[in-house]
Amino acid sequence: MPEPRVLILFNQPVLPADHPDRGSEEDVLHSVKVVGDSLKAVGIPFDTFGVTDDLSRLLTRLQAGDFDVAFNLYEGTADRSVTEVYFTGLLEWLGVAYTGCPSFTLSVARNKPVAKRLFQAAGVRTAEFAEVTTPDVPGWHTYPAMVKPAAEDASVGIDQGAVVKNRAELQARVKYVLDQYGPPVLVERYIPGREVQVSLIDLRGTGHPAVLPFAEIAFQPPDEANLWPIYTYTAKWHEESEEYKRAPVVVGVQMPPAVAAELAAVAVRVYHLLGARDYARVDTRVTPDGEVFVLEMNPNPAVTSLMIDEGLPSVGFTYDTFIAALVRNAAARRGQVVGERRTRG
Repeated sequence: MPEPRVLILFNQPVLPADHPDRGSEEDVLHSVKVVGDSLKAVGIPFDTFGVTDDLSRLLTRLQAGDFDVAFNLYEGTADRSVTEVYFTGLLEWLGVAYTGCPSFTLSVARNKPVAKRLFQAAGVRTAEFAEVTTPDVPGWHTYPAMVKPAAEDASVGIDQGAVVKNRAELQARVKYVLDQYGPPVLVERYIPGREVQVSLIDLRGTGHPAVLPFAEIAFQPPDEANLWPIYTYTAKWHEESEEYKRAPVVVGVQMPPAVAAELAAVAVRVYHLLGARDYARVDTRVTPDGEVFVLEMNPNPAVTSLMIDEGLPSVGFTYDTFIAALVRNAAARRGQVVGERRTRG
Protein backbone atom coordinates (compact mmCIF):
# COMPACT_ATOMS: atom_id res chain seq x y z
CA MET A 1 0.00 0.00 0.00
CA PRO A 2 1.44 3.41 -0.93
CA GLU A 3 2.26 5.90 1.77
CA PRO A 4 -0.32 8.67 2.36
CA ARG A 5 0.39 11.99 0.66
CA VAL A 6 0.92 14.73 3.24
CA LEU A 7 0.23 18.46 3.26
CA ILE A 8 2.10 20.26 6.04
CA LEU A 9 -0.05 23.16 7.23
CA PHE A 10 1.44 25.99 9.28
CA ASN A 11 0.79 29.62 10.15
CA GLN A 12 2.65 31.91 7.79
CA PRO A 13 4.65 34.44 9.86
CA VAL A 14 3.08 37.89 9.90
CA LEU A 15 5.29 39.79 12.36
CA PRO A 16 8.22 41.95 11.20
CA ALA A 17 11.68 40.48 11.70
CA ASP A 18 12.49 42.87 14.57
CA HIS A 19 9.27 42.20 16.50
CA PRO A 20 9.94 40.86 20.04
CA ASP A 21 7.48 37.99 19.49
CA ARG A 22 8.92 36.95 16.13
CA GLY A 23 10.74 34.04 17.80
CA SER A 24 7.58 32.03 18.34
CA GLU A 25 6.72 32.34 14.63
CA GLU A 26 10.24 31.36 13.59
CA ASP A 27 9.85 28.26 15.75
CA VAL A 28 6.96 27.12 13.55
CA LEU A 29 9.09 27.49 10.41
CA HIS A 30 11.77 25.39 12.09
CA SER A 31 9.16 22.70 12.79
CA VAL A 32 8.07 22.70 9.13
CA LYS A 33 11.64 22.01 8.03
CA VAL A 34 12.25 19.29 10.62
CA VAL A 35 8.97 17.50 9.85
CA GLY A 36 9.63 17.77 6.13
CA ASP A 37 13.12 16.30 6.55
CA SER A 38 11.67 13.35 8.49
CA LEU A 39 8.97 12.70 5.90
CA LYS A 40 11.61 12.75 3.18
CA ALA A 41 13.78 10.34 5.16
CA VAL A 42 11.00 7.74 5.44
CA GLY A 43 9.77 8.18 1.86
CA ILE A 44 6.45 9.88 2.54
CA PRO A 45 5.56 12.46 -0.16
CA PHE A 46 4.62 15.90 1.07
CA ASP A 47 3.95 19.50 0.21
CA THR A 48 3.72 22.58 2.45
CA PHE A 49 1.21 25.39 2.72
CA GLY A 50 1.47 28.55 4.80
CA VAL A 51 -1.92 29.62 6.17
CA THR A 52 -2.80 33.32 6.19
CA ASP A 53 -5.99 35.26 6.85
CA ASP A 54 -7.03 34.66 3.22
CA LEU A 55 -9.61 31.93 3.82
CA SER A 56 -10.55 31.61 0.15
CA ARG A 57 -6.95 30.65 -0.64
CA LEU A 58 -6.94 28.15 2.23
CA LEU A 59 -10.22 26.54 1.15
CA THR A 60 -9.00 26.24 -2.43
CA ARG A 61 -5.86 24.45 -1.25
CA LEU A 62 -7.71 22.10 1.11
CA GLN A 63 -10.17 21.12 -1.62
CA ALA A 64 -7.51 20.45 -4.25
CA GLY A 65 -7.69 16.71 -3.58
CA ASP A 66 -3.95 16.10 -3.98
CA PHE A 67 -3.19 14.98 -0.42
CA ASP A 68 -4.48 12.37 2.01
CA VAL A 69 -3.40 13.72 5.40
CA ALA A 70 -2.73 17.19 6.79
CA PHE A 71 0.18 17.47 9.18
CA ASN A 72 -1.09 20.18 11.51
CA LEU A 73 1.58 22.65 12.61
CA TYR A 74 -0.83 25.58 12.69
CA GLU A 75 -0.67 27.49 16.00
CA GLY A 76 -2.92 30.44 15.22
CA THR A 77 -1.88 33.81 13.87
CA ALA A 78 0.20 36.13 16.04
CA ASP A 79 -2.67 38.61 16.35
CA ARG A 80 -5.50 36.03 16.71
CA SER A 81 -4.11 32.92 18.38
CA VAL A 82 -7.63 31.54 18.95
CA THR A 83 -7.71 30.65 15.25
CA GLU A 84 -5.69 27.58 16.29
CA VAL A 85 -9.05 26.15 17.43
CA TYR A 86 -11.07 27.41 14.48
CA PHE A 87 -8.57 25.87 12.08
CA THR A 88 -9.02 22.30 13.33
CA GLY A 89 -12.78 22.80 13.30
CA LEU A 90 -12.55 23.79 9.64
CA LEU A 91 -10.49 20.69 8.84
CA GLU A 92 -13.12 18.53 10.55
CA TRP A 93 -15.95 20.27 8.70
CA LEU A 94 -14.23 19.55 5.39
CA GLY A 95 -13.50 15.95 6.35
CA VAL A 96 -9.72 16.41 6.25
CA ALA A 97 -7.74 13.84 8.25
CA TYR A 98 -5.04 15.56 10.29
CA THR A 99 -2.45 14.92 12.96
CA GLY A 100 -2.77 16.01 16.57
CA CYS A 101 -5.61 16.82 18.92
CA PRO A 102 -9.16 17.55 17.70
CA SER A 103 -10.89 20.91 17.94
CA PHE A 104 -12.85 19.96 21.07
CA THR A 105 -9.62 19.27 22.97
CA LEU A 106 -7.94 22.44 21.73
CA SER A 107 -10.98 24.50 22.73
CA VAL A 108 -11.34 23.05 26.24
CA ALA A 109 -7.63 22.99 27.06
CA ARG A 110 -7.22 26.56 25.86
CA ASN A 111 -10.02 27.76 28.17
CA LYS A 112 -8.06 27.42 31.41
CA PRO A 113 -10.98 27.97 33.84
CA VAL A 114 -13.10 25.34 32.07
CA ALA A 115 -10.22 22.87 32.05
CA LYS A 116 -9.57 23.48 35.75
CA ARG A 117 -13.25 22.89 36.58
CA LEU A 118 -13.00 19.57 34.75
CA PHE A 119 -9.87 18.72 36.73
CA GLN A 120 -11.66 19.50 39.98
CA ALA A 121 -14.72 17.44 39.04
CA ALA A 122 -12.49 14.47 38.15
CA GLY A 123 -10.51 14.69 41.38
CA VAL A 124 -7.33 15.95 39.70
CA ARG A 125 -5.45 18.27 42.05
CA THR A 126 -5.16 21.82 40.69
CA ALA A 127 -4.64 25.20 42.35
CA GLU A 128 -7.64 27.08 43.73
CA PHE A 129 -8.69 29.76 41.26
CA ALA A 130 -11.10 32.51 40.31
CA GLU A 131 -12.26 33.58 36.86
CA VAL A 132 -12.80 37.35 36.75
CA THR A 133 -13.84 40.02 34.28
CA THR A 134 -13.20 43.13 36.43
CA PRO A 135 -10.25 44.22 38.59
CA ASP A 136 -12.26 43.50 41.73
CA VAL A 137 -11.72 39.91 42.92
CA PRO A 138 -14.17 39.46 45.80
CA GLY A 139 -13.28 36.92 48.44
CA TRP A 140 -9.70 36.33 47.27
CA HIS A 141 -7.27 36.23 50.21
CA THR A 142 -4.57 33.76 49.11
CA TYR A 143 -1.09 35.11 48.34
CA PRO A 144 1.13 34.88 46.46
CA ALA A 145 -1.19 34.41 43.50
CA MET A 146 -0.74 34.06 39.74
CA VAL A 147 -2.67 36.29 37.33
CA LYS A 148 -2.78 35.47 33.62
CA PRO A 149 -5.03 35.55 30.56
CA ALA A 150 -7.58 32.78 30.77
CA ALA A 151 -7.52 31.84 27.10
CA GLU A 152 -3.96 32.30 25.82
CA ASP A 153 -1.13 29.80 25.50
CA ALA A 154 2.66 29.71 24.94
CA SER A 155 3.12 31.81 28.14
CA VAL A 156 1.51 34.82 26.46
CA GLY A 157 0.68 37.40 29.13
CA ILE A 158 3.01 35.90 31.73
CA ASP A 159 5.94 37.95 32.99
CA GLN A 160 7.51 38.55 36.40
CA GLY A 161 4.59 40.82 37.29
CA ALA A 162 2.18 37.88 36.97
CA VAL A 163 2.89 36.88 40.58
CA VAL A 164 1.18 39.20 43.06
CA LYS A 165 1.67 39.40 46.83
CA ASN A 166 -1.26 41.49 48.05
CA ARG A 167 -4.64 42.86 47.05
CA ALA A 168 -3.33 46.11 45.57
CA GLU A 169 -0.96 44.19 43.30
CA LEU A 170 -3.74 41.75 42.43
CA GLN A 171 -6.15 44.46 41.30
CA ALA A 172 -3.47 46.26 39.33
CA ARG A 173 -2.39 43.09 37.55
CA VAL A 174 -5.92 42.00 36.72
CA LYS A 175 -6.57 45.44 35.22
CA TYR A 176 -3.37 45.18 33.17
CA VAL A 177 -4.31 41.75 31.78
CA LEU A 178 -7.84 42.92 30.99
CA ASP A 179 -6.48 45.95 29.14
CA GLN A 180 -3.91 43.95 27.19
CA TYR A 181 -5.72 40.69 26.46
CA GLY A 182 -9.37 41.18 27.37
CA PRO A 183 -11.57 39.08 29.65
CA PRO A 184 -11.66 36.68 31.30
CA VAL A 185 -8.65 36.66 33.62
CA LEU A 186 -7.50 33.66 35.64
CA VAL A 187 -6.36 34.19 39.24
CA GLU A 188 -4.94 31.14 40.97
CA ARG A 189 -2.94 30.25 44.03
CA TYR A 190 0.78 30.24 43.33
CA ILE A 191 2.15 26.72 43.81
CA PRO A 192 5.78 26.57 44.95
CA GLY A 193 8.00 23.69 43.90
CA ARG A 194 9.41 22.01 40.80
CA GLU A 195 7.80 22.60 37.40
CA VAL A 196 7.62 19.22 35.67
CA GLN A 197 6.28 18.68 32.17
CA VAL A 198 4.95 15.29 31.11
CA SER A 199 4.78 14.52 27.38
CA LEU A 200 2.48 11.76 26.14
CA ILE A 201 2.38 10.10 22.73
CA ASP A 202 0.10 7.50 21.18
CA LEU A 203 1.96 6.31 18.10
CA ARG A 204 0.19 2.99 17.66
CA GLY A 205 -3.30 4.47 17.61
CA THR A 206 -4.45 2.42 20.59
CA GLY A 207 -5.84 5.31 22.63
CA HIS A 208 -3.38 4.45 25.40
CA PRO A 209 -0.55 7.01 25.33
CA ALA A 210 2.98 6.27 26.45
CA VAL A 211 4.53 8.60 29.00
CA LEU A 212 7.90 9.99 27.95
CA PRO A 213 10.68 10.79 30.45
CA PHE A 214 9.82 13.81 32.57
CA ALA A 215 11.21 17.23 31.72
CA GLU A 216 11.78 19.99 34.27
CA ILE A 217 12.05 23.72 33.92
CA ALA A 218 15.13 23.81 36.13
CA PHE A 219 14.82 27.33 37.52
CA GLN A 220 18.12 28.56 38.88
CA PRO A 221 18.26 29.91 42.46
CA PRO A 222 17.24 33.57 42.74
CA ASP A 223 20.02 36.08 42.12
CA GLU A 224 20.13 39.75 42.90
CA ALA A 225 17.20 40.23 40.49
CA ASN A 226 15.12 37.96 42.76
CA LEU A 227 13.18 36.44 39.87
CA TRP A 228 10.10 34.34 40.53
CA PRO A 229 10.56 30.73 39.31
CA ILE A 230 7.83 30.90 36.68
CA TYR A 231 7.97 30.09 32.97
CA THR A 232 7.42 33.54 31.49
CA TYR A 233 7.12 34.44 27.82
CA THR A 234 10.63 35.86 28.01
CA ALA A 235 12.02 32.69 29.61
CA LYS A 236 10.42 30.58 26.89
CA TRP A 237 11.22 32.59 23.77
CA HIS A 238 13.94 35.22 24.28
CA GLU A 239 17.17 33.25 24.20
CA GLU A 240 19.36 36.28 24.94
CA SER A 241 17.51 37.14 28.14
CA GLU A 242 18.58 36.41 31.71
CA GLU A 243 15.26 34.71 32.38
CA TYR A 244 15.81 32.28 29.49
CA LYS A 245 19.29 31.42 30.74
CA ARG A 246 17.98 30.84 34.27
CA ALA A 247 15.18 28.49 33.15
CA PRO A 248 16.81 25.62 31.22
CA VAL A 249 14.73 22.60 30.20
CA VAL A 250 16.22 19.36 31.52
CA VAL A 251 14.90 16.11 30.03
CA GLY A 252 14.95 12.82 31.91
CA VAL A 253 14.82 14.16 35.46
CA GLN A 254 14.40 11.60 38.23
CA MET A 255 11.60 11.89 40.74
CA PRO A 256 10.90 9.85 43.89
CA PRO A 257 9.11 6.63 42.84
CA ALA A 258 5.76 7.55 44.40
CA VAL A 259 5.83 11.02 42.84
CA ALA A 260 6.86 9.61 39.44
CA ALA A 261 3.97 7.16 39.52
CA GLU A 262 1.51 9.92 40.39
CA LEU A 263 2.87 12.22 37.68
CA ALA A 264 2.42 9.53 35.04
CA ALA A 265 -1.04 8.50 36.22
CA VAL A 266 -2.33 12.06 36.49
CA ALA A 267 -0.95 13.01 33.07
CA VAL A 268 -2.67 10.05 31.40
CA ARG A 269 -5.90 10.88 33.23
CA VAL A 270 -5.80 14.49 32.02
CA TYR A 271 -4.99 13.32 28.47
CA HIS A 272 -8.15 11.20 28.43
CA LEU A 273 -10.25 13.73 30.35
CA LEU A 274 -9.69 16.44 27.72
CA GLY A 275 -9.97 14.05 24.77
CA ALA A 276 -6.39 14.31 23.51
CA ARG A 277 -4.93 12.13 20.77
CA ASP A 278 -1.56 11.52 19.09
CA TYR A 279 0.46 13.73 21.45
CA ALA A 280 0.06 16.31 24.20
CA ARG A 281 1.88 17.69 27.23
CA VAL A 282 0.67 18.08 30.80
CA ASP A 283 2.35 20.82 32.86
CA THR A 284 2.55 20.33 36.61
CA ARG A 285 4.05 21.67 39.80
CA VAL A 286 5.42 19.25 42.39
CA THR A 287 5.51 20.80 45.87
CA PRO A 288 8.35 20.21 48.34
CA ASP A 289 5.99 17.73 50.07
CA GLY A 290 5.59 15.74 46.86
CA GLU A 291 2.05 16.83 45.97
CA VAL A 292 1.35 16.99 42.22
CA PHE A 293 -0.72 19.95 40.97
CA VAL A 294 -1.81 20.13 37.33
CA LEU A 295 -1.33 23.59 35.85
CA GLU A 296 -2.75 22.87 32.39
CA MET A 297 -2.55 20.61 29.38
CA ASN A 298 -0.96 21.79 26.15
CA PRO A 299 -2.84 20.00 23.34
CA ASN A 300 -0.58 21.34 20.60
CA PRO A 301 2.99 21.38 21.95
CA ALA A 302 5.94 21.92 19.63
CA VAL A 303 6.43 18.67 17.76
CA THR A 304 10.17 19.43 17.69
CA SER A 305 10.55 19.89 21.45
CA LEU A 306 13.55 18.47 23.28
CA MET A 307 11.30 16.43 25.57
CA ILE A 308 9.84 14.59 22.59
CA ASP A 309 13.08 14.25 20.64
CA GLU A 310 15.12 13.01 23.60
CA GLY A 311 12.29 10.92 25.05
CA LEU A 312 11.39 8.86 21.97
CA PRO A 313 14.12 6.20 22.37
CA SER A 314 12.53 5.22 25.70
CA VAL A 315 9.46 3.98 23.80
CA GLY A 316 11.31 2.46 20.83
CA PHE A 317 10.91 5.24 18.27
CA THR A 318 13.29 7.48 16.39
CA TYR A 319 12.20 10.97 15.45
CA ASP A 320 11.63 9.92 11.83
CA THR A 321 9.46 6.94 12.80
CA PHE A 322 7.55 9.20 15.24
CA ILE A 323 6.61 11.59 12.42
CA ALA A 324 5.70 8.69 10.15
CA ALA A 325 3.51 7.14 12.86
CA LEU A 326 1.59 10.42 13.30
CA VAL A 327 0.87 10.48 9.57
CA ARG A 328 -0.24 6.84 9.45
CA ASN A 329 -2.45 7.30 12.52
CA ALA A 330 -4.16 10.25 10.83
CA ALA A 331 -4.55 8.29 7.60
CA ALA A 332 -6.27 5.50 9.53
CA ARG A 333 -8.80 8.07 10.78
CA ARG A 334 -9.83 9.16 7.28
CA GLY A 335 -13.58 9.10 6.90
CA GLN A 336 -14.25 9.09 10.63
CA VAL A 337 -16.72 11.67 11.94
CA VAL A 338 -15.58 13.83 14.84
CA GLY A 339 -18.41 13.91 17.35
CA GLU A 340 -21.85 12.38 16.93
CA ARG A 341 -23.63 12.63 13.61
CA ARG A 342 -27.22 13.76 14.15
CA THR A 343 -30.10 13.97 11.71
CA ARG A 344 -33.18 16.11 11.94
CA GLY A 345 -36.36 14.21 12.61
